[in-house]
Amino acid sequence: MAGRPGPPRLGPLLLLSLWGSSAPAPLLRRLAEHIERFQEGSGPGLGFGPNALVPPKQGWLEQPLDPFNTSDQRSFLQRYWVNDQHWASRHGPVFLHLGGEGSLRPGSVTRGHPAALAPAWGALVIGLEHRFYGLSIPAGGLDVAQLRFLSSRHALADVASARLALGRLFNVSSSSPWICFGGSYAGSLAAWARLKFPHLIFASVASSAPVRAVLDFSEYNEVVSRSLTSAAVGGSPECRAAAAAAFADVERRLLAGGAARAALRAELGACAPLSRAEDRAELLGALQALVGGAAQYDAQAGAPLSVRRLCGLLLQGGGNHSHSAPYRGLRRAVQVVMHSLGQRCLSFSRAETVAQLKVTESQVSGVGDRQWLYQTCTEFGFYVTCEDPSCPFSRVPALPSQLELCQQVFGLSTSSVAQAVTQTNSYYGGQTPGATQVLFVNGDTDPWHALSVTQASGPSASALLIPGASHCMDMAPERPSDSPSLRRGRQSISQQLQAWLGPAQRSQARGGD
Repeated sequence: MAGRPGPPRLGPLLLLSLWGSSAPAPLLRRLAEHIERFQEGSGPGLGFGPNALVPPKQGWLEQPLDPFNTSDQRSFLQRYWVNDQHWASRHGPVFLHLGGEGSLRPGSVTRGHPAALAPAWGALVIGLEHRFYGLSIPAGGLDVAQLRFLSSRHALADVASARLALGRLFNVSSSSPWICFGGSYAGSLAAWARLKFPHLIFASVASSAPVRAVLDFSEYNEVVSRSLTSAAVGGSPECRAAAAAAFADVERRLLAGGAARAALRAELGACAPLSRAEDRAELLGALQALVGGAAQYDAQAGAPLSVRRLCGLLLQGGGNHSHSAPYRGLRRAVQVVMHSLGQRCLSFSRAETVAQLKVTESQVSGVGDRQWLYQTCTEFGFYVTCEDPSCPFSRVPALPSQLELCQQVFGLSTSSVAQAVTQTNSYYGGQTPGATQVLFVNGDTDPWHALSVTQASGPSASALLIPGASHCMDMAPERPSDSPSLRRGRQSISQQLQAWLGPAQRSQARGGD
């Protein structure tokens, strides 16, 4: 395997489309992509200095399509990014930023961490895009036979072979420590890379990493509910009550049918009628995702809604004791998000969602929705529900309707999905993975911290829970508006690197190369 400067085969065909389904998961994915684009294009003020404007180098590695079958000679090109402007010498550390369930952009090696940490250590920064996402999609389309080669285990095999190939390509010293970084699913990969390949990966920083797979992710909305009441991020008990009232109002109008339902469609800017029960469930799911996204991406640069702003909208006019005030606030929140994402109307057609997810041509696969659904169906679950009595939203859509997508799109039964979740936790260890020299970083406003490691399990497995921080916020470029707790969190990450790399560099100096 060698580095190849060859051109991408898909070119602009994977440009992001913001006109796709607004079902819960895709809407959150649209928000994540929007925030990432915003932060990457927001000028040098969000970087770590003027040198952030120096474009990184792009390269390609030839990787085996099936790394577990040596008789299969098929391969694909995996994209990587390199920022060597702070690399002091071949003996310096390598910070390997792992991509997740989407395109990995050049900003992955120039903005936020790990790039912001590189100058202090003279580190080489490399970003590795995940197989089947971005421009690292194997030839042959995205049918189920091809998607058999998409899993976290395949991705980790890519990490191991890339670590060896890139080390040779850039003449990195054999004694140089490699540290993995990643956020969200890629954070889990960073932790698992250290767990499975401790001889290759010296340490890992896993941000907002949901290492426990779960079929029914009811904890997501439990955290959202708590965040809506948290004064630290602009919430209050009144805000949570207003959110519940707004959803009750939407459900009442949906059930009333006729003119009330037609007015709801017009007021929410829905793309199509609400005549089908499955579409009404999709609409409620999209509204839940909108509120959940305010907590998940609270106070991040580029996020259209924060908890504070959402609560302000929901409670606006509340002094008039109007029962419809929360509903009007929810309507305004929908308009804010739609405007930010460039959507003309709110799409929630279940049939359209299924049709889009069934498309196997990679040219029209959007930002990877089909691929990520496949991974949730075959590994992780992560289906957000609101079936607990304390949940302030609608009980619809329920878990069965979400699992039905696995059957409709891939022909996978509910029992097979449940079994896959169990196998994932057995293979990686869930929230007790047993890996050493891994720092798990989470924010308590982020709903995904419920599936991560938030307490240290020993002296060599550390955990950092940042009060008031949202999803992967520690990885974002520094801003003047960052909270004191977030600043302290980033300092703790630097201190952990010092604890790992200081002894390693002293040992390296004594031993030579």
